[in-house]
Amino acid sequence: MAHPIKHFMTITKHRHKVIAHCAKAGILWQGLRHDLSKYSLTEFVPGARYYQGDRSPNEKERELFGYSRAWMHHKGRNRHHYEFWTDYNPVSKRPEPVEMPLKYVIEMFCDRVAASKTYNGSAYTDADPYNYFLRIKGKHRMHEKTEELLNGLLTMLRDEGEEKTFAYIRSMRKNGCAKPDEAEKEGANG
Repeated sequence: MAHPIKHFMTITKHRHKVIAHCAKAGILWQGLRHDLSKYSLTEFVPGARYYQGDRSPNEKERELFGYSRAWMHHKGRNRHHYEFWTDYNPVSKRPEPVEMPLKYVIEMFCDRVAASKTYNGSAYTDADPYNYFLRIKGKHRMHEKTEELLNGLLTMLRDEGEEKTFAYIRSMRKNGCAKPDEAEKEGANG
């Protein structure tokens, strides 16, 4: 049974959380454009059809068919997903992860926090996005520098909270640094 209204409400609630987090991170414009493809027929119809409320409908579609057509569409249009950043390596002759630009890593961080808040509701803790990240950590699915940066931000969120993590993110953007510890040094020296 399809749930178009519930799906619409979930993706919109999630998107609004991402927008708020992107504003805190200093990338409001990216937040305003975040996940607009979820409202396309290619993504919205399966999302409504496989809606469950406590996890992504893409997971249900994947269980049923072995892949999610909606996800294939989504990851190819949204640069905040590390799966977008895979390209053919002429040396190894295989598709390999490419390092993500900082602004998209920040948006990915905001997306993961918002998704955890949306799906976990009142049970959310700042450890939830990190625990979700552990499913792929160390499996060479994203570029090592991208993974290192995301791991650092999620660890900081888990251990020190949102306020400090978003302050680090703003400092990283201001100083052009890709690591929170570099941003702190730059802030102290600047």
